[in-house]
Amino acid sequence: MKHAGRVRDLPNELTTDHREVDGLFEQIEEAAPGSPERKNLADRLTIELVRHSVAEEEHLYPAVRRHLPGGDALADKEIADHGRVEELLKDLEGREADDPEFNYLLAQLRTEVEAHVADEESNLFVQLRSACTPGDLEELGDKIRSAKKLAPTRPHPSAPDTPPGNKLLAPGAGLVDRARNFITGRGK
Repeated sequence: MKHAGRVRDLPNELTTDHREVDGLFEQIEEAAPGSPERKNLADRLTIELVRHSVAEEEHLYPAVRRHLPGGDALADKEIADHGRVEELLKDLEGREADDPEFNYLLAQLRTEVEAHVADEESNLFVQLRSACTPGDLEELGDKIRSAKKLAPTRPHPSAPDTPPGNKLLAPGAGLVDRARNFITGRGK
């Protein structure tokens, strides 16, 4: 499938996500330090990163395991990267923007995410383009798009008050866990 003049295969779809995440980091940096806007943007970033991670875990990493030499080790490394990012997101979500640790955690998160993205774009995606047919990559791109549509992207300030979006803001488990459970269907 083509969209806006280019193929929307798995590498292109995920690279588009990566640029959106870059943009959210930029918006957070531009927001006034300690402001509610900064916290809202961090929550939005959290949901985007969880959606992206779940889509990769469901579709990218199985393709890496299936098609690339040493694919199991490559996928395991990427999943470990996701675990580190999720721990930072969990730590970040429990803090307000005026907390002294907030900016430190954001900087750590950005460093982790940028390293992960650079590795995927310069390593995994290049290898997948060599190992898979264009049709396979387009089909995986469709699956990635479908997986990402399952969760809302803006939990604040106009939080949904009807299912399923309201479940992401319900009390209980943290935002990262609620988003992951919502997207994967766990706990239903």
